[in-house]
Amino acid sequence: MKFILAAVTVCMLFTACNKSIDIKNFDELAWQDDKGACKNTRINMLEALESGKEQLKGLNQDEIVAVLGRPDENELYKRSQKFFIYHITPKTCDGQEFKQYTYLSIRFNATGLAKEVIVYETKF
Repeated sequence: MKFILAAVTVCMLFTACNKSIDIKNFDELAWQDDKGACKNTRINMLEALESGKEQLKGLNQDEIVAVLGRPDENELYKRSQKFFIYHITPKTCDGQEFKQYTYLSIRFNATGLAKEVIVYETKF
């Protein structure tokens, strides 16, 4: 009996730690399917992403990957900070490089939680 109670408690702790989010008008599967933004699907979800980006704050890296898929780029900085970069408009596709593109940057703090979620537009 004690073993079952302990197992149930451990399961509850693991599921309680995983946060689920639902960004209105945001299709997670379509976003994930547009790796590198080469299909131009992600740009159509920019407004929904902008309105729901606060929901991404506080999520850990695995939770972000569950929502947005693997990042297009990773960047590591001092003090164990990590950035996930998701292209919203393409940076490179089929060998062609674009001078102007839009991307989502998610900064994780040293504890692995999303601390900052910003959409940037490059201008060359």
